[in-house]
This record gives sequence, structure tokens and C-alpha cells, in this order.
Amino acid sequence: MPIELIPTTSVGVFKQEMLDQYLPEVIELWKSEKRNLELAILQQVKKVEEGTIFIEVMGHVQEEIAEKMKPDLIGIFRKKSGAGKIAIQLDVKEEDDAGSPKLYTDQDKFKHLLKKHPALLEFSKKFDLDPDF
Repeated sequence: MPIELIPTTSVGVFKQEMLDQYLPEVIELWKSEKRNLELAILQQVKKVEEGTIFIEVMGHVQEEIAEKMKPDLIGIFRKKSGAGKIAIQLDVKEEDDAGSPKLYTDQDKFKHLLKKHPALLEFSKKFDLDPDF
């Protein structure tokens, strides 16, 4: 008796069009499941190249969360798209503190806040607030 070949539903490589189509569905699914940490990472999905989804994460905390959600995300995309080749690559960005000065004293903090909110000076005078407390 000959072996019958069952055609696979795999369409091959996961593509950008598939990501654009299925990502909103995944976001809605995870919103309903209240997976807020994962949702923040899904907002940082950048692109797909040759079956690899590139996700930008900020710092080690998001990196750990993204590593844990990878299998779920790959499974969902594989089930929805039928694509056989799907991978996720994380691009870890470190927060850049080089541009902002260190605010050690109360006076430094007050001056920094004055730059952001000029009305603070009026409030401090009106209510007789002393930043050097």
C-alpha cells in the first residue's frame, strides 16, 4: 500500500505582510488576557526579514519578558499564518543617561524642574516654598 502524502499548510517563510495582518489580532488577544507587560513589548515590533521578527526592547527587564513570551508569540503567528519559518530576534537598547546631567542636590533638582516647568518659580514665590528645605 503506497504512503499517502498529506499536504502541509505551511506557506514557508513568515513575511512583513503577515506580521501587519496578524499583529493587531495578537494585541487584542493579549489585551483581553491583561498581558500588559507583553503588550508594551509588542508595540516595539519593528520589521520582519527572512522569517525573523525584530523586536526592540529597552533594558534587561523587557528582555527577560520578551524571552518568556517568544514561544507563545511564535506559536500564535505560526497557527494564524501557517508559516513554517518564524524566529524572533531581540534588539536590546540600553537607556542613554549620557545626555542628562546628574541631579544630586535639591538646588540642582529645582533648577532642572524650572527648565521643564517655568511656572514653578511663580508657585514657589506665591506659596513661599524653599527648594533648599
